[in-house]
Amino acid sequence: MALMPVADALAAILAGADPLPEETVALDTAFHRVLARDVAARRTQPPLAMSAMDGYAVRAADAAQLSVRLRVIGEVAAGRPFERKLGAGEAVRIFTGGVIPDGADAVIIQEDTIREASGDGDHIAITEAAVTGRHIRPAGVDFRAGDVLLARGTRLTDRDLSLAAGMNHPELAVCRRPRVAVLATGDELVMPGTVPGPGQIVYSNGYGLRALARAEGAEVIDLGIAADTMAAITDGIQRARQANADILITMGGASVGDHDLVKRSLEACGVAMAFWRIAMRPGKPMMHGRLGAMRVIGLPGNPVSSYVCGFLFLVPLIRALSGRTSVHHVRQTALLGRDLAANDQREDYLRARLEARADGTLVATPVIHQDSSLLGNLAAAQALVVRPPLAPAAAKGARCELLRLPE
Repeated sequence: MALMPVADALAAILAGADPLPEETVALDTAFHRVLARDVAARRTQPPLAMSAMDGYAVRAADAAQLSVRLRVIGEVAAGRPFERKLGAGEAVRIFTGGVIPDGADAVIIQEDTIREASGDGDHIAITEAAVTGRHIRPAGVDFRAGDVLLARGTRLTDRDLSLAAGMNHPELAVCRRPRVAVLATGDELVMPGTVPGPGQIVYSNGYGLRALARAEGAEVIDLGIAADTMAAITDGIQRARQANADILITMGGASVGDHDLVKRSLEACGVAMAFWRIAMRPGKPMMHGRLGAMRVIGLPGNPVSSYVCGFLFLVPLIRALSGRTSVHHVRQTALLGRDLAANDQREDYLRARLEARADGTLVATPVIHQDSSLLGNLAAAQALVVRPPLAPAAAKGARCELLRLPE
């Protein structure tokens, strides 16, 4: 089978990846969930004209000259409106958030007044003329009932939650979180904290991938490590189905050796394979298929290959199933920090460090050692420099494309 181009592989993985069914959740649990419907305001904010400052509500026509004295006839605090209409020559003490009394059309801040007590009641003298509308928040200046302020497909931020609350929504309709089952394979793998025996290595891939999936809003199911036998691997696949996983991620056993049994196990379980092997580096031995509604992505065993493929393919799939309107990684440009040789027929994703110069120019320097087993270089990288197939040699300072890795 010929190597599949990266763009075609991603298109195959995303084909038919419609948002999962909606569910209603309380506002406090909706952070980073994805809206399944547009959200319209249930109220007007503010519902009435309100004071933006502490001061005095007045009629601007009465307070246009500095020589006037206005009689103070009452007080307005937030939540306690003034009951009668303001008349000529009158003022009402008002606090921030107080409803503007009927008849008033301006607020003079307290710093521009002098309060005077006399036998006929309290008065204010003004040191700054009033202007119609000054220091007043008009009704609906924030939003009005019926305004759609949060769109379907929005991944809710902390500010969005405050807005939804202000719109009077105690709960929201969101897309169900994708369930991602993660199955590692390999007789050589031992858990962190164990002393590896001869030929064994410490299992690391699943930790980064599970964190990557959770950061995108997925619910993660850890299926542990399966031995290199058809029985153990098919058992893991069946457990993913029993857990109603939307996505099954396998790691390792995806190459062509006698002990690489994942592809055979998937096919034995009825997985219809869409592709196997991609024209990219790192990550050539990657596969994808479907088992009923469950999508399967078979990742390579090398830790860098596994993570890079998860970043490039799993993340957009989670976003699509979550209902997000934007699922693809955004490419940026930078200047190369070192020379690069010509590329072969595979698309290259080079781990790179980023530096922002004083003038704002971004410089991406690919690390020297790009071996797909080097976790230290992966952890230190901040981006992947993307090199198209058959790209010519590029000199230091040349323009390049990159994808930023999660911070």
